[in-house]
Amino acid sequence: MKSFGEALRWLYGTQLFGVNLGLQSMERLLAELGLSTGQNTGKDQASENRTVEAHSESGPRFIHVAGTNGKGSTCAMLSALCQEAGLKTGLYTSPHLISFRERIRLNGTDIPEAAALEGLQRIRTVIEDWPVHPTFFEIVTALALDWFQRQGADVVVLETGLGGRLDATNVVVPLVSVLTPIGLDHQGILGETLGAIATEKAGILKPGVPAVTARQDPAVMQVLEQTAGRLGCGLHVVSQPWDGGSLGLAGQVQRWNAALALLALDAAGIAVPPERIPNVLAGVQWPGRFQRVGESLVLDGAHNAPAAEALVATWREVFPGEKASLVFGALMDKDVRAVLQILEPIAGELVLVPVRSPRALTVPQIAALVAEVLPMVPCRQASSLKEALAEVSPRRRLVSGSLYLVGEALGLLQGVSPEWSAQ
Repeated sequence: MKSFGEALRWLYGTQLFGVNLGLQSMERLLAELGLSTGQNTGKDQASENRTVEAHSESGPRFIHVAGTNGKGSTCAMLSALCQEAGLKTGLYTSPHLISFRERIRLNGTDIPEAAALEGLQRIRTVIEDWPVHPTFFEIVTALALDWFQRQGADVVVLETGLGGRLDATNVVVPLVSVLTPIGLDHQGILGETLGAIATEKAGILKPGVPAVTARQDPAVMQVLEQTAGRLGCGLHVVSQPWDGGSLGLAGQVQRWNAALALLALDAAGIAVPPERIPNVLAGVQWPGRFQRVGESLVLDGAHNAPAAEALVATWREVFPGEKASLVFGALMDKDVRAVLQILEPIAGELVLVPVRSPRALTVPQIAALVAEVLPMVPCRQASSLKEALAEVSPRRRLVSGSLYLVGEALGLLQGVSPEWSAQ
């Protein structure tokens, strides 16, 4: 692989290996790449008086974040606050919206193409003779951890990909484990009930490592409390939303995310001067989460029921009494019926568009669902998102139903083609 483009084509080709819920490949990758997992920090993980200092020589420390919704926004806040604390901060999230490099950031800057190429070359050399090929997500996670360590990151905010217990990121021993709201999503992989899904997400908890959680459904909280009790790690629950000033991210749900981020930093021993917190949180942005583009367009990747509920609440808060021209597309592995039912109160009309993914529902398939669950909402079809956005509408537009659709919208607005990824 001599160019970043060639490396990226090889990397996307590894998506054919699917999802591997297990840690053996990651543990081997970390060992062969000589990467730190945060275990030998020289600190007592259970100590309530730990403080995190910059320029650790033993590799970065970690803040590990799992949950169903709010992970990206919470991670963005954590990253900004850690930087304000003077820490060289890595941020690892997924999926990307336009560019693969968005997934791996250091102090707010995407990984450079040259660094990504070098890292992927190194990983490909390591794994070329393995009988079981690592997956796309395992390779990307190893690439991120490798780059963060080589760049001397002090702390890394690490978002899980799918689940927690067997997620590729669950090879670290963090300063704190963070759980955002847990709901029904990916049931075919994680389990059909809230309790089963919570068990998988709670798999990021580690013995003696403090844990913090958002407010949860009682069935979820029961699992978290039982797991934390068994492991001997304190479980701290957010009690109220942050109300210390304005936020860069819209909606009451983001105030709860901000409170969770601040509670996590306190548990991790990361001190941000209190007087600086309002300015930091007021400047945090996270694309595709109630992202306003001018006065007439909102982008929100809500693709499950809890996210749709948060979207409706935020829309009503920001645009009281208004209904949207809802430009909608979705993937077949989502509960589209539930999402549509939840979005109905703010939908003045529906414009159905295809999503660029082999996992997407077709426009006629979504139209059949709309006819069943939203028969009173005017609905029309467009051949593409570009066509839908080019139409004149008297209403404010809301593009939603899939992060992939939001990524396509951002690409159209920026005049670039998003890099497609199935994960």
